[in-house]
Amino acid sequence: MNSEEEFYDAETGLESDDSCEVSFKDASVYESKQTVNGKVPSENGVWERRTTLPAPMFSRTDFSVWGFLKKCIGMELSKITMPIVFNEPLSFLQRITEYMEHTYLIHKACTLSDSIERMQLVAAFAISAVASQWDRTGKPFNPLLGETFELTRDEEGYRMISEQVSHHPPISAFYTESLNQDFSFHGSIYPKLKFWGKSVEAEPKGTMTLELSKHREAYTWTNPMCCVHNVILGKLWIEQYGTMEIVNHSTGDKCVLNFKPCGMFGKELHRVEGHIQDKSKKKHHVIYGKWTECVYSIEPRVHEVNKKAEKKSGGDSKKHKQEQSTGGDDADEMPDVQETVTMIPGSTLLWRVAPRPPHSTQMYNFTNFAMTLNELEPGMIGVIAPTDCRLRPDIRAMENGDIDTASQEKERLEEKQRAARRERAKDEEEWSTRWFQQGNNRYTGAADWIYKGGYFDRRYSDLPDIY
Repeated sequence: MNSEEEFYDAETGLESDDSCEVSFKDASVYESKQTVNGKVPSENGVWERRTTLPAPMFSRTDFSVWGFLKKCIGMELSKITMPIVFNEPLSFLQRITEYMEHTYLIHKACTLSDSIERMQLVAAFAISAVASQWDRTGKPFNPLLGETFELTRDEEGYRMISEQVSHHPPISAFYTESLNQDFSFHGSIYPKLKFWGKSVEAEPKGTMTLELSKHREAYTWTNPMCCVHNVILGKLWIEQYGTMEIVNHSTGDKCVLNFKPCGMFGKELHRVEGHIQDKSKKKHHVIYGKWTECVYSIEPRVHEVNKKAEKKSGGDSKKHKQEQSTGGDDADEMPDVQETVTMIPGSTLLWRVAPRPPHSTQMYNFTNFAMTLNELEPGMIGVIAPTDCRLRPDIRAMENGDIDTASQEKERLEEKQRAARRERAKDEEEWSTRWFQQGNNRYTGAADWIYKGGYFDRRYSDLPDIY
């Protein structure tokens, strides 16, 4: 595939490593009992997952973002090799697993007998999947072709495997299964990113599929658009917008959710609102809240009465109109919006976001869940596949605060990938995926990547040497 050359052969635009130099001698110590790699053994000797990273986030203030991005306006960023200064110490395959942070919602849905009630929790799960993106302005590392990531959570009852199945276009496939065979959650993602002068827009192409085996149900949806504002000037902030339609292919039930754009006065920032309807299009519940905070469900009639009452007593939003900045070169000011959802009496709370650790801002704004994703637990070496992200030296070096080594290793891995691609072209050999194969989603008919099985048999022969 000669078109792959576009992706890794672009110049980085990083002319000197000096821009990434940083000192950690004054960094705060977040765990007084911190041992290796930020992990703490508990009182009974059981090794607990870490609560912090080995080193805090480096400063990006010395790097000229505009010097690099001015030549990228209107381009698809997946075709450009980005300087490491833009990154956070996780692979995109690891970011995908953050969908599973609120798995308890799926477990709860499995226990319910009513399909409309199950849809409420599936909708909450779909919304919760994007919650970790709030304030996460670092870019995950582009996975190398053939890279994998395994996540097993015995206490939460699931295991997950993902693989980078295509390099250009970049496509990541994943498959999650319940340890009790209650559910499976799978899909493939082709993220398209574009830079528009002041913001970066991400379109997460790809279908999510959740199957509840006990109820013989399958739900599908696509994620909303994401926009990172002020990548050049001002404070970075994120909004999600667009329509998410969740379809129950077994019953015909549907949930239509509108992730609202910021709007003129910021009143709608982070808000999500929608409804659940059955196959005859009768509305059963209204869903409302914020994807950054919590989501409620309420009867449509009560919601409508409340909206009418709000309109009658609504404040004068026109006062703010003249204050809105429209200067083309100015930063897109983040509206000063209080992060609370006003609960309508009679509502049912479906989901509330887990609080982030107090030191999250110094740790790339990671959640507690994200903090654990790149740690190597005792006994993992030799069990996880040699293509697992946790073994990537550039991500490991960045996590440890060694930005120079991380940058050098990133360049080395990219050159190694280019060399492997040239060898395949010379031998007229096509790349072969190991754990997934191309196919069609059995429910939507759309192009998809299907898990072939076998990863957890631990037979890792003939895997590519990518690191």
